[in-house]
Amino acid sequence: MKWTDTLDIAIALVEAHPEVDPTQVRFTDLHRWVLALEGFSDDPNKSGEKILEAIQMAWIDEAD
Repeated sequence: MKWTDTLDIAIALVEAHPEVDPTQVRFTDLHRWVLALEGFSDDPNKSGEKILEAIQMAWIDEAD
């Protein structure tokens, strides 16, 4: 997975952190959790607030 695979990342986050309310996640934690996902293989420095926000929004949609 790459940073641009927001839907795949969101699905993986739902599975990895089912107890977490994605609306309450700080971007620093989100960044760390994405890097820890199995199959994630992108440059940690290529993310930014815009990408993390897109991932968070997809995660919120998937969690519903």
